Amino acid sequence: MSFNNPVMPWRELDKVLSWAKHGELTAKRAEKPAPQVRRAPAPVPYAELHAHSGFSFLDGANEPEELVAEAARLGLEALAVTDHDGLYGAVRLAQAAKDTGVATVFGAELSLAADTAERTGVNDPIGAHLLLLARDLDGYRSLSKAIGDARLAGAGKGRAVYDLEELAARAAGRWAVLTGCRKGLVPAALAGGGENAAARELDRLRALFGADNVVVELIDQDTPGDDARNDALAQLARRYGATTIATNNVHYATPGDFPTAGALAALRARRSLNEIDGWLSAGPTAHLRSGEEMAARFARFPGILERTVELARQCAFDFDAVIPSLPDCRVPPEYGDESCYLRALVEQGASRRYGSRRERPDAYRQLDYELGVIAKMRFSGYFLIVYEIAKFCRDNDILAQGRGSAANSAVCYALYITNVDAVKHNLVFERFLSPERDGYPDIDLDIESGRREEVIQYVYEKYGRERAAQVANVITYRARMAIRDAARALGYSPGAQDAWTKQLGPYAGAMDLQTADIPADVLDLATRLHGLPRHLGIHSGGMVLCDRPVAEVVPTEWARMENRSVVQWDKDDCADAGLVKFDLLGLGMLGALHDTFDLVREQHGVDLTLGTVPEQDEKVYDMLCDADSVGVFQVESRALLYSSHICRFYRFGRVTWNSLVGHGLSTSTSSEPLCSRPAVMRCCRASETFTREHRETAHATAHRF
Repeated sequence: MSFNNPVMPWRELDKVLSWAKHGELTAKRAEKPAPQVRRAPAPVPYAELHAHSGFSFLDGANEPEELVAEAARLGLEALAVTDHDGLYGAVRLAQAAKDTGVATVFGAELSLAADTAERTGVNDPIGAHLLLLARDLDGYRSLSKAIGDARLAGAGKGRAVYDLEELAARAAGRWAVLTGCRKGLVPAALAGGGENAAARELDRLRALFGADNVVVELIDQDTPGDDARNDALAQLARRYGATTIATNNVHYATPGDFPTAGALAALRARRSLNEIDGWLSAGPTAHLRSGEEMAARFARFPGILERTVELARQCAFDFDAVIPSLPDCRVPPEYGDESCYLRALVEQGASRRYGSRRERPDAYRQLDYELGVIAKMRFSGYFLIVYEIAKFCRDNDILAQGRGSAANSAVCYALYITNVDAVKHNLVFERFLSPERDGYPDIDLDIESGRREEVIQYVYEKYGRERAAQVANVITYRARMAIRDAARALGYSPGAQDAWTKQLGPYAGAMDLQTADIPADVLDLATRLHGLPRHLGIHSGGMVLCDRPVAEVVPTEWARMENRSVVQWDKDDCADAGLVKFDLLGLGMLGALHDTFDLVREQHGVDLTLGTVPEQDEKVYDMLCDADSVGVFQVESRALLYSSHICRFYRFGRVTWNSLVGHGLSTSTSSEPLCSRPAVMRCCRASETFTREHRETAHATAHRF
């Protein structure tokens, strides 16, 4: 190639040099089960203690499950995921590693840059790194709390402020401190000021965290200067009597994931691969390696792999022990415990809802049964918490009620959490709560949208900012976003990015990419990106409460919304970790109902509530049967609209019909008319009023909507 030849664009160079085949597009990664690979004993034991997953957000090319699967395939004894300033992937790491034989170590790489330092938009973000591993459960809790406090001390979302002396005080010997990558305090001092500067930095770390807790980390990725740096660091460790270990500073699972890592680096810097080329690694060297590979690389450092495995064994622990409890409710002394207090509240509510035991023995039998199940499963505290939130809404004239299967509970009805009489409608309590099912029940509270923030801030105030937080929503790459970012990284124009993105619908998945008229290199990279975490959002209404600071279980950080703090896990991770979620959902229809109640009171002098609205109103029933319900929550779907004629014929109750439609949709194909689906027709045949004429009419009207 002569000097006059034009520079080959990255997208062309990647096609020429890449060994990765363009395979079939896969489904969204989050929907795929974690590969179950049982670790086989390796000829050379090794544990990787410095690895980044996709939860380092644009600095890791694989999800925790993929890292675990590759670690098991390579026979690694343990794997530590050390994402930037967080424990985002801790639950998924623990879940994926079960039954694989790979021990899990939990840690994080802290960014010691100033709070104002830019994390994105620059080729190489400034600031030193500090790599920390939790030695045990207490170490995990203190590390999580330290990260959470630093996040909340930051100026906003994505910021963290650490103080080295404060970190050392929190550690109390429960963390292993690794000198880290080139941005670690000691390697950076070595590069910038020579061996004396590195010695001073190592001495400072040992003085702060304890000599036995500071470990010198050697990394060999075939980059210029690795050998010289490792020799200098090893000599420094011998001088101080410090332990040395070997890691590969992993950013992707396999060599085939190298292109993804490069693209993510370009996106983080807001540049194309051509523009950031000089900052990228020359080849795929930051992947997981076997013990044999690492032994060959570190042959001149005898015993280093054995020391690495020993440290991993010291730091491995059972993540299930992290599970917290709900906060204790304030029970008046005269009631003794939560179960007695709950029973008293239910008795009070039942007397207003049902009257006396003599008047409604059937209702009280059901209440006694439900209270027995709740007490046996030790869920009384959960119901008291939901009761207190619902009571706050009533006391402050905020329309709110429980939705979903909570309506199957007479206890919820007596506590005014719901407004559906489960006894009257003969609803099955076990659909809501059953001793045969694990985990807490799920009570979603619908709250009028305009006042939901008052309820959220009440929860923060009542339980304390430390013990309450909102659940995260991990924003992952979907098809459209993946296409846009892939095209941007490969250097295509904004116009091309827009054109290709518009080919896909707003809900397109990975399979939709196969039929799109998009260049192969963009498709290939988009497929790699699809499903990876992009950034952290906030759940629509989920909150978690703990009997201890939430940050001791999972770090918290600021959301973009004012006065909202959010945990670093999504709802599924919270559930897997044993955190109980309370859903406080905004519903605009409740605001409209509130305005309507006010108008009725002003114009007619009648006080209506959600519990006193007449259930049998012929005019409303006629509107529903005529499918005149567009804009009415839960009865405006296509399924309910075009099934309105069956509703007219069979006079199903509201609850029965909604359940019937939901079951019919979930057990049949979407192309089949709802009225013709087996699940629906079986229920219709059971109706006393079902006739051949009704069935024929149902078929004839099924396609109208």
